[in-house]
Amino acid sequence: MGWEPSINADSKPQPSYTPASIWWACWAGTWTAVVASGMAYLIAHRKTPTLRIRGIGLSLSSVALLHVYWTVVQFGMMIGVIMPEDAEYWIMGTYLPCGIALFHASNSRFLHVAKRQQKYADRSSRVLDSPADSEREVGVVSRFCRLQYTTRALVLTSVAILVQLFLTVLMWILSRKQHHPGNGLVTEVHGAKIQQKSGIGLCWKWWPSVLGQFFWSWVVAPIILWKSRNIHDTQGWRIQTIGCAVASLPATPMWLIAIYVPAMESINRYWLPPQWICLSIWFLEVFTILLPCTVVMRQRSLREGMSDSFTQWEPENETSGAEGNSLSSASTLVQSVTSGWKSPNAFTESNPNSLNSMLSMSALEHLLKHNPVPLQTFCSLHDFSGENVAFLTSVARWKTSLPPACWDHTTLTDDNVQHLVQEQFYRALCIYVKFVSVRHAEFPVNISSQDLKALGHIFDAPAQALYGSGRRVDPAIPFTISDSDPEPPVSPEGCEMAILRTASSVNGRSQYWSGIPETFSARVFDRAEESIKYLIFTNTWPKFVRSGGIFARSSAAE
Repeated sequence: MGWEPSINADSKPQPSYTPASIWWACWAGTWTAVVASGMAYLIAHRKTPTLRIRGIGLSLSSVALLHVYWTVVQFGMMIGVIMPEDAEYWIMGTYLPCGIALFHASNSRFLHVAKRQQKYADRSSRVLDSPADSEREVGVVSRFCRLQYTTRALVLTSVAILVQLFLTVLMWILSRKQHHPGNGLVTEVHGAKIQQKSGIGLCWKWWPSVLGQFFWSWVVAPIILWKSRNIHDTQGWRIQTIGCAVASLPATPMWLIAIYVPAMESINRYWLPPQWICLSIWFLEVFTILLPCTVVMRQRSLREGMSDSFTQWEPENETSGAEGNSLSSASTLVQSVTSGWKSPNAFTESNPNSLNSMLSMSALEHLLKHNPVPLQTFCSLHDFSGENVAFLTSVARWKTSLPPACWDHTTLTDDNVQHLVQEQFYRALCIYVKFVSVRHAEFPVNISSQDLKALGHIFDAPAQALYGSGRRVDPAIPFTISDSDPEPPVSPEGCEMAILRTASSVNGRSQYWSGIPETFSARVFDRAEESIKYLIFTNTWPKFVRSGGIFARSSAAE
């Protein structure tokens, strides 16, 4: 495993309580407590937007596996002389490669989310073909490509892990250094038991683990680094992804140098060779656990400040005329985003009192009404929450298209009005399928369970009738694997075309008309709309204002 430099012919088969071994044991306990606390904090706040989009289940599982290996190494100087050779071999041959594989599979989620969010920024991208009405390609490859991203990542990672485990078992069988003389097929280590134990570290049975680490650190990680070079987010996810990829690079080379270079012997007495791998794991845990914790804390503080600003600012607008300042500042920001400033400070320098005016709900509503494109671009490419602004703009367009009769419940019994209501129900169903449904939407908007149930009571049955049962998505953790994954759902972008095709195939539409609930009205999305608007106001709006639209302009330029 690599801690054999601490073992020599004079070593006795008992724990070694040297100052160095005691220090490493204390360090293991302290850092384990920090990691456990950080993981508990992330799990407790898993519904926050920054963790909701990350999907922390896979990353925390990988950290747990890697931390087992890390902890064992910290005690290596103390108990390495008495630790069974089989335990050393299987810990390094299973926990380490499996943890690294799961970690890099989780680390690649950043690229997937960034790529999928681009569709909200590209207003010209619309997929009008409905998979339900087109012939599906058959075959293993096509079925694999239709799986969810996390499922595909886990399948590929599982294949790599199985290959790694096969090589590990094969080497364990072949290597005589793990067995008594005469039972193996290759070279063996002679001498006393302590001498045999000190020579195990140079055995070539470790090479499957070394090759596995090299593949993930020097093949997969650089690919992630290269593809993420032009992605700039506001949640620290890019820093986490790049930091983890860079931290994994020197682990394997330094481990080999420490074992095979004689000049490292003096260092190995206090810093065991596997500590170089553990140093990489330590950085991975810092970027994966502590960095998201600080981001969540900072965003919670920002959200609380914006919430206080909302409760204080809105009543003042009614009495002091501050709303006019907010609208004026919002209009100025729109102009700055589309044509203007080169730095966020230029906005506040030209308008000394405008920053506070901009941090108001009325300013946000003004921008959403007159020019939501810069904010939607910012949310999609940098905050990874483009579905929120897209949902608000879709609902606004839907409400604008409603005839006046649809707002008057007393006229809904009229046949002509019913025809209009039916058409508007189809459009509302499209919005539900594309942005709200946890079974069909790729990025379901984050609304309360009460609002979700209320909308589901109206739209779930028609949605499943038109698009199938889809796949269940945890609203707190999207991209998770469902218990059952039936027929892949219809592309939400082709929702409207599918509706029209299905409607035209129904005889006189009377068969589907019975499925429109009586509770459907023009205000069906009001509560969800207010919830998402408040979510944008407390999470995304202050980032957008303080950036002065710089991200949106740079993205548009690219």
